[in-house]
Amino acid sequence: MKVPTRARRRSGALIAGTAAGLVGMGLFATPATAHTPVWTVTCSEVTVDLKAYGGDVTNTVTVTVDGKDLLPAKEFGSSFQETLELPDHKAAVQVRLVVKAGDGERFSHDETKTAPVCESGTPEPSDTPEASKTPEPSDAPEPSGTPTNEPPSSAAPVPKPGETTPGGLAETGGSSATPVIAGAATLAVLAGGGILVATRKRRAGARD
Repeated sequence: MKVPTRARRRSGALIAGTAAGLVGMGLFATPATAHTPVWTVTCSEVTVDLKAYGGDVTNTVTVTVDGKDLLPAKEFGSSFQETLELPDHKAAVQVRLVVKAGDGERFSHDETKTAPVCESGTPEPSDTPEASKTPEPSDAPEPSGTPTNEPPSSAAPVPKPGETTPGGLAETGGSSATPVIAGAATLAVLAGGGILVATRKRRAGARD
């Protein structure tokens, strides 16, 4: 039994169309999977690795942090690799990567990732308690004088002129018998004078 000519033609056209569609899909899928934008974000840096882009067109890449340029728009060819250091931040920041492919907008890439805060190795101390205050000394009497380590002198103090020493009279330069001697000398002088006067009178009476 022979198959009609029209049926053969339709089958052939269907097969050819299906094959062409598969080939076309393969051609379009190849460049889509060839563009490989790989990038990572840590607390301190951003690593960008772009591969298999069209080398015969102009591609650009831009990296921003909270809207500020970390990597201004930079042109590249078939690939681009670079590690960027993030500025110090005390709160999480938003890092955005924008890749514009020169061979079609569908191959461009726009993605945002969060960079956390780096944890320091040494934890910050909590509220430090106030240092204990040193108790103030009570009102204690101050010492009257500075004690010395010199031993007490065994010698008796030398009395000043006119002072009375213990167990004796005041020192006046003479002994206690001085008044008696002075009185005796006065009596002797007076007696001698009387004897001299009497002797003169006797001599005068004998001449007469």
